[in-house]
Amino acid sequence: MYDSDVIVVGSGIGGLTAAALLARYGFRVIVCESHTIPGGAAHNFRRRGFEFDSGPSFYCGLTHSDSLNPIKQVLDAIGVSIEAISYDPLGHYHFPESTFPVYSNIERYREEVAKITPQGARELQQFEERLLPLYQAMKGIPTLALRADWQLITVLLRNYLPSLLKMLPQLLTVQSSVGNVMDATVKDPWVRRLIDLECFLLSGLKAHGTIAPEVAFMLGERSRIGVEYPVGGSGAIVNALVRGLERWGGKLLLGCHVEQILVETPRRGVSGVRIRTPQPPFSRGAKFPAFQGEQGGIIKAPIVISNASLWDTYTQLLRKEDLPSSYRDTALNTPAVDSFMHLHLGIKADGLENLTGHHVVVHDNDTDITAPGNTCMISIPSVWDATLAPEGHHVVHAYTMEPYAGWERNEQYEHRKHAKAQTLYRALERIIPHIRERVVLELIGTPLTHAHYLRRYQGTYGPAIAAGKGMFPSIHTPIQGLYRVGDSTMPGIGVPAVAASGILCANTLVNPQVVRQFFIS
Repeated sequence: MYDSDVIVVGSGIGGLTAAALLARYGFRVIVCESHTIPGGAAHNFRRRGFEFDSGPSFYCGLTHSDSLNPIKQVLDAIGVSIEAISYDPLGHYHFPESTFPVYSNIERYREEVAKITPQGARELQQFEERLLPLYQAMKGIPTLALRADWQLITVLLRNYLPSLLKMLPQLLTVQSSVGNVMDATVKDPWVRRLIDLECFLLSGLKAHGTIAPEVAFMLGERSRIGVEYPVGGSGAIVNALVRGLERWGGKLLLGCHVEQILVETPRRGVSGVRIRTPQPPFSRGAKFPAFQGEQGGIIKAPIVISNASLWDTYTQLLRKEDLPSSYRDTALNTPAVDSFMHLHLGIKADGLENLTGHHVVVHDNDTDITAPGNTCMISIPSVWDATLAPEGHHVVHAYTMEPYAGWERNEQYEHRKHAKAQTLYRALERIIPHIRERVVLELIGTPLTHAHYLRRYQGTYGPAIAAGKGMFPSIHTPIQGLYRVGDSTMPGIGVPAVAASGILCANTLVNPQVVRQFFIS
């Protein structure tokens, strides 16, 4: 009756994680990806010999056996691995008045803060000491064991009771925002600004909008495990997940656009998807035999997992009548993080032997760090992995927040995108003076670029739900057999959060004993 047990719509990290785990559990899995490149917001792409990351550029715990990073746990579970390069300092923050090196080593990090504000360094230590016990408590409960249904309680009580008891003293911290912890420990204005910046880089929100477990995880991983860059860029992680998916019999169909998730009735549930593609979908092996017609067709499955955003799933992939109106309206009113301006450059590398790879530039201290163009993030990964650029060159990725509203592809579009890119060039000039003279390749991306290539609502990076202001939509939907994964289901921006969403979804679809039998000792 069915072509597959599970169809996953989209090959972002969340979708690939769920798909690879389900294939490992013995499900027949098909992943449908509109693009000709897998990875979603984490894909990489090549132009004239330069290999660019499209999104994430900062990683912790990709190869360390003690890491809590969900992506590391998944890669181990599906029997694949990646190579990564460790480095420290992890980056530099460039404020208008000075440049601040950020070290993974927590003592060295505080020493740098003490050079600016000794009292602030002591307060920062108190802040860290409030959060790091939460990280230690989380270490005893692997993300790979978790699920998103009532059986989670049984799993925790039966298998992780001692670790669960260690979590009890941390419950208040778990439920707090980072801002609450900061208010209780830090008065120094410079350190408060530093914490706000780190929260913004992590979640897209400042300290009072970021949940405490996110920063506890970040501090613990980078100080205890260290930071790494995957050899081959973000695409190396994507390719590893695809290898694991295919190793266990799953299929990835590229150039396979899902036009609609088919719903018989919400109670009877999903029956599959309708695809539209001008050419037969292709995988890494032979052509997928079910679809040779030019207009595509229908793939049948009793379970569909959407890796599209919340807004795209409910407006583009489902009919309005497929969802209860009150549920749909509430979901679509979820606030979204702004999109970004991106600047991808290939530059000449002569004379840049001491260049480091990660930088954050804040242009104006009197302007909010979340204001478009004020905080610019810069990644130069070829300082670690020379294969990303032709000999004698570097790849550069600079990006900053930019609202989607007002962008149109009209006669002013090219002028406007070059004008908006100037804040990124000014940021880069803090690190590489005369960088404009070094450029051999320039690619400028706008929110329209982001929305078009990633098929994302307004080019957003996900919900902007502040701590204590609401719950993130879960992996569940009101439709039988329809689930969701990705950045619309877990707090935070980044690979660990979306990988965790894929784990929760895959595990919810199987008996807890299956998960324990496969992975949990």
